[in-house]
Amino acid sequence: MGFFYFLGRKKFYLHFLIALVLMLVLLWAVLLSLDAFTRHGDVYIVPDFKGKTVQQLLDEQYDEFFDIQVIDSVYDKRNEKGSIIMQNPLPGAKVKQGRNIYLTIVAQNPEKVKMPNLKNLSLRQALVTLEASDLPVERLEYVEYFARNAVVDQLVKGEPVEPDSEIAKGTPVTLEVGKGRVEASVPLPLLIAMRPQEARRALHNASLNLGREYYLDDQNPDNARVFKTKPEALTKDMLKLGQKVDVWYRSDKQFDFESYLQQFKQDTVAIDTTSYKFRIAEEDEGF
Repeated sequence: MGFFYFLGRKKFYLHFLIALVLMLVLLWAVLLSLDAFTRHGDVYIVPDFKGKTVQQLLDEQYDEFFDIQVIDSVYDKRNEKGSIIMQNPLPGAKVKQGRNIYLTIVAQNPEKVKMPNLKNLSLRQALVTLEASDLPVERLEYVEYFARNAVVDQLVKGEPVEPDSEIAKGTPVTLEVGKGRVEASVPLPLLIAMRPQEARRALHNASLNLGREYYLDDQNPDNARVFKTKPEALTKDMLKLGQKVDVWYRSDKQFDFESYLQQFKQDTVAIDTTSYKFRIAEEDEGF
């Protein structure tokens, strides 16, 4: 009996048909299980979780759709402790059910850092050192001392803080700095269009302090830029060391600061920097 003998028998075709049906059924079952496993077509839009807590997400049963994972925490005094400030994927992303949602939340307690030794450093060196340690400068207090702008002491809440003492990151530090042997005054830097932190930093670098702050149209500091100052911008008057400068902010979402700043850049007021009283021989100041 040869191969062609089986081709002429009904049993061969019956078995072939049964095998074909079984193969089709098996293929259909595999595709169906694969579709169920990958949840093909089952897509969800990732909500905006910013400002909520992980417990709120669980109460609202988001864990039935996503695998919620907290991967980091940062200290941010502007937001509620435990609230979500970053997420990945971003809001609006299309994902399948069970996708990992990675969250960054606000830490319950700020990270500790060691207080650096700022004594006898120049003001500029001290400001850079504090910024590297995430310790903001609250204000400058000028005291009698022979070297102008030399750091005499470092204070937290009015009390001296010894170097290497552990304090919370973000703790405001007050610097006592020397007036120098000769009375000096400084010019007001141009603060227009700066953000609050930039303005504060610029004032401290200029041996000045930030005074009262006013938000004219938006209380959100993320959108705020300097609109005007007192004393006025580009004033010819010199300021005393440590003098406070009041600042008014407007929102860059509601005001064209680019055009506004050009008005100051094009101002024809000429300032002869060689006549500033603060230009005193370095040897007289100890630096």
